[in-house]
Amino acid sequence: MPNPAIRDLHPDEAEALGALMVEAYASLEGFPPPQEQPQYYELLARIGDFAAKPGARVLVAHSPAGELLGGVVYFGDMAHYGAPGLATAQADAAGIRLLGVSPRHRGLGTGKALTRACLDLARAQGRAQVVLHTTQAMPVAWTMYEGLGFVRAPELDFPQQGLPVFGFRLPL
Repeated sequence: MPNPAIRDLHPDEAEALGALMVEAYASLEGFPPPQEQPQYYELLARIGDFAAKPGARVLVAHSPAGELLGGVVYFGDMAHYGAPGLATAQADAAGIRLLGVSPRHRGLGTGKALTRACLDLARAQGRAQVVLHTTQAMPVAWTMYEGLGFVRAPELDFPQQGLPVFGFRLPL
C-alpha cells in the first residue's frame, strides 16, 4: 500500500476513529480488556475530544481509497498530555499519545507515518524533544519507536491502574 495520507481529524469522523481505537487496543495480546480498564477505553472512544485541548491535534491516516487506517494525538503543549508527574514537566517537549492502527491494516507503515507526522509538527514548533509512553503489550510499537530514534526514559515511567507504562523520548 502506498503511504497513507495524514491529516487532522474531521469532526464527523471522530466516532469512527474512537471505534477503531477501541478495537485496536482491545486486540493487543496482553493489554487489559475493556472490563478491566473501562475509563481508558472510554478515553479511546472519545479520542476526538483531545482536539479541543490547547496545542493538541488529533491526526488520522487514510488509505488512497479514503479508508480510515488509524490515528494519534499530538500534544504541542505538555500541560495537556495527561500523564502523571514528569511528562508534563518536560521543558520544550511535545508529546504523542494514543497511537492506534486498525488491526486489519497493521504492518503497512501507518503507525510510522503517524509518528513521523507528529515529529514534523514538533520540529516545526521548535520543540527540543518528543515524549511518549507505551506498554509491554505493544512490542511492535516499542520496536518502531526505537527504530525512529526514541530511547527509554525510565524517569517517565508510571503505573496506570496497575499496568506499567514506560516512557520514551526523542531529542530533536
